[in-house]
Amino acid sequence: MTYKNRLHKRLTWFLAILFLSSILMSPALARADGYGNWHMGRWMMGGWGMGGFGMIFMIIFWGLIITGIVLLIRWLIQTTSSRGQSAVGTGSKAMDILEERYAGGEITRDEFESMKRDILK
Repeated sequence: MTYKNRLHKRLTWFLAILFLSSILMSPALARADGYGNWHMGRWMMGGWGMGGFGMIFMIIFWGLIITGIVLLIRWLIQTTSSRGQSAVGTGSKAMDILEERYAGGEITRDEFESMKRDILK
């Protein structure tokens, strides 16, 4: 299993546990007695709060937070995976070795050109 697959699997499990725990814990945090004498009923401040607008803004706020976290994780995965592939994909390390061998006189110009074509294919 690759690093990317393990990270994806762990992230999926983490989000699933977070989602399920928030659903399961919400009834435990609700208060049936109306918050005592504070009169903070359904919409807080005795019905004079932000009402439906507060709920809409909260959904937008959490949507932005979750989107930001997802984009950050995707960016981190892309940068770590591209960093590992850049040296292998371009053949730059092989070209450096080949140029060093040619500069050191280990191989002739014809051998250098032939090997260079093979590397750049």
